[in-house]
Amino acid sequence: MDLYEYQARDLFAAHGVPVLPGAVANTPEEAKATAEKIGNQVVIKAQVKTGGRGKAGGVKLAQTPDEAAEKAEAILGLDIKGHITRRVLVAEASDIAEEYYFSFLLDRANRTFLAMASAEGGVEIEQLAVERPEALAKIPVDAITGVDKAKAVEILTAGKFPEKVIDEAADVVVKLWETFVSEDATLVEVNPLVRDPQDKIIALDGKVTLDENASFRQPGHEALVDKDAENPLEAKAKAKDLNYVKLDGEVGIIGNGAGLVMSTLDVVAYAGEKHGGVKPANFLDIGGGASAEVMAAGLDVILNDTDVKSVFVNVFGGITACDAVANGIVEALKILGDEATKPLVVRLDGNNVVEGRQILADANHPLVTVVDTMDNAADKAAELAAAGA
Repeated sequence: MDLYEYQARDLFAAHGVPVLPGAVANTPEEAKATAEKIGNQVVIKAQVKTGGRGKAGGVKLAQTPDEAAEKAEAILGLDIKGHITRRVLVAEASDIAEEYYFSFLLDRANRTFLAMASAEGGVEIEQLAVERPEALAKIPVDAITGVDKAKAVEILTAGKFPEKVIDEAADVVVKLWETFVSEDATLVEVNPLVRDPQDKIIALDGKVTLDENASFRQPGHEALVDKDAENPLEAKAKAKDLNYVKLDGEVGIIGNGAGLVMSTLDVVAYAGEKHGGVKPANFLDIGGGASAEVMAAGLDVILNDTDVKSVFVNVFGGITACDAVANGIVEALKILGDEATKPLVVRLDGNNVVEGRQILADANHPLVTVVDTMDNAADKAAELAAAGA
């Protein structure tokens, strides 16, 4: 789960990372009140989960509380790359002597944690990594030993931080590591990490991504979810304990096992090229329990997606046999009744596949087409989606 900047800032502050005074505001009046409390020049920043805020007019300076209200009113409601600004961060503006970059992240390729540091902050780090990779230090971090001050100094030295800031910056890095670990984050990034004219190190802008799989031991993270911005279909699926991600396509996908579902997305995308460019509409993994209730819950979510024109159910029977899956599909269609209006293409294989196909044949539901192979089923689902578009 990606956090808004103000949420990342609050987490930093809770763990002792130095940040400037400020608060989130939902209205111009709240922005004015915060500016009055700060008492100095403030910066008004759109809170959206995308880059390019400055170029889009989402970051403005204000000299007075009245001007802060005026600037906040201009930013609230602003569309930035499809993200509507619903709140702003009002923070004390800082004089900057130097800008640096620092982050901790999960290095999935090497199955470890990674620290990245550069004395050149305030820029697009991806661009810096491509154009001048020598300017960005990448240091593996052992999950057991973690980051103490000595390790922090090692990382900052590799990142070519000025010697005069390394001691204080190392203290900040240790606190960022504490934030990363204790909050079950997969990314903690500060860009820029700045030195002000008084040589104080401050986290001026930050990004945090939290591991949603750790929510069972992070009850406080639920409050960080933005219900207003959450996709309603994803919210509905989450409430039903379904592993669902909305995509921009027309073929609904249900499968058992993440690997099979990912493969299904690929074959549907390939088949769609022959049928007007239709694409997968979602990722939905029902796991090993393809009961009638689970299947009905999955179909209920997908069939309520107005973009979906057909549904591809792709199941490989293992622990849950194909006959149980077939019974689940038949019962799910009974449960949904008139709500089920879009064609379903079903491909079953594996344990008890013959029995499963026979159950679907005997049910003879007008919306269900059974196809033997994944490729042919994907082609049929794409064809039906194109016809219904």
